[in-house]
Amino acid sequence: MVGNLNHIIDQVVKDKGIDRDVLVDALESAVLSAANKKFRNTRDLEAHFNEEIGEVEVFEFVTVVEEVVDSYKEMDLNEAQEIDPDVEVDDSLGMMLEAGSFSRIAAQTAKQVIIQKVREAEREGVYNEFKDRVGEVVNGIVRRYERGDLIVDLGRAEALLPNREQAPRENYRQSDRVRAYISEVKMSAKGPQIILSRTHPGLLISLFKSEVPELAEGIVEIMGAVREPGSRAKIAVTSHDIDVDPVGACVGMRGSRVQNVVTELRGERIDIIPWTPDPARFACSALAPADVSRVYIDDDGHSMEIIVPDDQLSLAIGKKGQNVRLAAKLIGWKIDIKSETRAQEEEQEESAPDAAEDSKAIDDVSPDDQLHSSDLAVVEEKQEDTVEETAPDKTED
Repeated sequence: MVGNLNHIIDQVVKDKGIDRDVLVDALESAVLSAANKKFRNTRDLEAHFNEEIGEVEVFEFVTVVEEVVDSYKEMDLNEAQEIDPDVEVDDSLGMMLEAGSFSRIAAQTAKQVIIQKVREAEREGVYNEFKDRVGEVVNGIVRRYERGDLIVDLGRAEALLPNREQAPRENYRQSDRVRAYISEVKMSAKGPQIILSRTHPGLLISLFKSEVPELAEGIVEIMGAVREPGSRAKIAVTSHDIDVDPVGACVGMRGSRVQNVVTELRGERIDIIPWTPDPARFACSALAPADVSRVYIDDDGHSMEIIVPDDQLSLAIGKKGQNVRLAAKLIGWKIDIKSETRAQEEEQEESAPDAAEDSKAIDDVSPDDQLHSSDLAVVEEKQEDTVEETAPDKTED
């Protein structure tokens, strides 16, 4: 159908990055489809690519029989022996067909099948390339907006940055460069779909790993990260080397390392917190810069009550509860913050019912008991009068 196909195959493999065997299989399937369409699926055909001459050869196979019933798939023994003298009954005889006998419509069908196979191979190649890259940060170029979603060119493929995964107050124009986190890769009917995110905590972690050599080397480890995109974030770090300060390593000289991350996140404020296995101490660090007076832990309810000085309450809670909300997410515990004044008031309210119960217990003494008490008082008075009357007689004696 075409001259030497080896050059065309090599060029497509180079341009599209498709495996050569996949493309050869696509060519064989395409030519076989065209041949079956030409002969209306009445014959037993096979297609094979000849590497030496660079052509797809089509073979028709017939069964050698003594008496022909189906002339399309069977051949008389005498006729078959004219082609191959050594053939016997029940043997399968293959004969190569001339490709030129295919019509133009059949050739067009072959072309469509080849295009489809190449497209499928491209999609499969893109999916295989990116499916193992979930969790990586990639660089791309903004191409266009589609209903608020951003289409980003990653080179071999286009990715989607949904509106819900875009940080507030971030605006992009066509041809702008953008760094984003690959959150999901899935295969859809239209091909592989790569979902990006600018709000995922993984973006924050990856940016720090690219800026802090100690993180990349494993000396310092990130134990957790939470974000309210575009506003504030908290990240907990620990060191596996006692000589390395994890917070200082992430901050860098004069804050250079953390400042690069803040710049990439368009001014998002980042709190770097030392991690500790003690939840109470970890909670105190997570609420920084606020000071903490006392911490009460409920292990069963996985919650804690934190008491802070009155002047530190607003700082601990943060704007619209942001600081305590991020701290709770970071440590994974429910946090209830109270000022010292409020805590004292609640303690007094709890002790007040106890005093009231004691008073009530006194009031609840029975009338009989009260009468008995007064009777005892009268008896004591009478005993005193008796003593006074008998005393003068003793004097006279």
